[in-house]
Amino acid sequence: MVNKGTKQVKAKNKKGTTYECRVCGYRIIVDEGCGCAEEHVFVCCGQPMKKKRTVAK
Repeated sequence: MVNKGTKQVKAKNKKGTTYECRVCGYRIIVDEGCGCAEEHVFVCCGQPMKKKRTVAK
């Protein structure tokens, strides 16, 4: 039996998304989307990292 109430979840952190620490400049680049329903918060130097605009190559 198929549950009709389930939805396909879009990955919040897509491949290529970049996060940067505003204190030390450390960067994280997502190399594989996880498919989680909520967006993950990356923390560095005690503060949430900020999502940077990605540049298309």
